[in-house]
Amino acid sequence: MRAVIADTGPVHYLVLIGHIDILPVLFGKVIIPLVVCDELQQAQTPDAVRRWIDSPPPWLEIRTPPHNAWHDESLESLDAGERAALELAAELAADLILMDDREGVRFARGKGFRVIGTLRVLSLGARRGLLDRADSFERIKRTNFRYR
Repeated sequence: MRAVIADTGPVHYLVLIGHIDILPVLFGKVIIPLVVCDELQQAQTPDAVRRWIDSPPPWLEIRTPPHNAWHDESLESLDAGERAALELAAELAADLILMDDREGVRFARGKGFRVIGTLRVLSLGARRGLLDRADSFERIKRTNFRYR
């Protein structure tokens, strides 16, 4: 079984642009740490995202990662969701991490993990005929998503 771990960003933005349902088609089950679930429920999070995580779909698994699985000081610069996603990925020997934060991605790749971000997920979905790439990119541009 593939272990796919997601950080907050990809879930947040895929919900916002109406393409969260491509995740189970592309990856089957997706696992998020409890901390990511909490971040998706914060008061400043858009209503659509909070409503979605209030009733998570069956393909989304929420887990509590081990506390401080890595004693690596470089993790301290990451936010709680990124740290938890990386710790859970280590515990489960994840096949893939969904993450957008550059520093988190750099750390994960340095530990040997395969990492893709929201834009790559959208590209994969477009290649599989699950969405229109240009439309998806236009939708994400209307959010506060940051990209190069």
